[in-house]
Amino acid sequence: MIITRTPFRISFFGGGTDYPVWYQNHGGVVLSAAINKYCYISCRYLPPFFEYTHRIRYTFREETKSIDEIKHPSVRECLRFLDIQKGIEMVHTSDIPARSGIGSSSAFTVGFLHALYALKGKMCTKRQLAREAINIEQNIIKENVGSQDQVAAAFGGLNKIVFGGSELFFVNPVPLHKDKLDYFQDHLLLYYIGMPRTASDIAGEQIHNTAQKEGELKNLMALTEEATAILNHDDFERISEFGKLLNEAWKIKKSLSKLITNESIDQIYSTAISAGATGGKVLGAGGGGCMLFFVPVYNQKKVKEALNNLLLIPFRFDTMGTQMVHYATQDF
Repeated sequence: MIITRTPFRISFFGGGTDYPVWYQNHGGVVLSAAINKYCYISCRYLPPFFEYTHRIRYTFREETKSIDEIKHPSVRECLRFLDIQKGIEMVHTSDIPARSGIGSSSAFTVGFLHALYALKGKMCTKRQLAREAINIEQNIIKENVGSQDQVAAAFGGLNKIVFGGSELFFVNPVPLHKDKLDYFQDHLLLYYIGMPRTASDIAGEQIHNTAQKEGELKNLMALTEEATAILNHDDFERISEFGKLLNEAWKIKKSLSKLITNESIDQIYSTAISAGATGGKVLGAGGGGCMLFFVPVYNQKKVKEALNNLLLIPFRFDTMGTQMVHYATQDF
């Protein structure tokens, strides 16, 4: 039995520049952090007592006699990719619901690949897991997904991730002293707003609009660099500027697709800003899920009161990335 734990992520800046259609020509850069909310996958070879050969449990339960019959696309294609010949049982659970904008689908793919490699008795690097998850999601399943979620899930940490070139991506950890890191995290409020959406549909329109949004995407890349510089500055107080940059980036992000926001999201954002937040965004492709706000500590009581109808999710950054938390051999 193998159990892997893989973190979800929050993306601060640069989302949209991590799509291949953009970074293959212009390069891309994002600033993101893995968080201590996780996808858990338990996996083992299925004992030979059943009429079926594969038992897959997630939101639904599948019992099939072949890989081809498996409906879950990531499960099916990961099994094919690693040429798993024996039947398996896989159970998936997570701390935050799917379609919440926190990179859950890519965390699943990374965590499942990690478990399957262990099941085969093989070790693999975080870079390998990220690259193969990107390949499976983008080229085999053909989802409309970027490349940042897989990297964040595999590596963990607070990183500036640069996309493009023969290596596909470079992970640059943002080194912050513990006091400064805590100070930064203490300014962040994460809310679940519901309205689950299908990210691929929203991303599909954004990808389609890429050629017409060159100026906006270059501005997002510039804001990413500026935000990273703020975090690296010696003066703690400069971190207050981070929220203002988030506000600028949110205005740009909304212009990339008409599906990214809606009346309800705009109302939540306006309420938070009026109560004292200096910036924020919808996480992921948009349309619902989770929203992140940057709020000075002295304004957080007001913001929490103003948004008391929403679910506040406490979190801290994850530094480990995908981990194997249990390994036990089987006799069958």
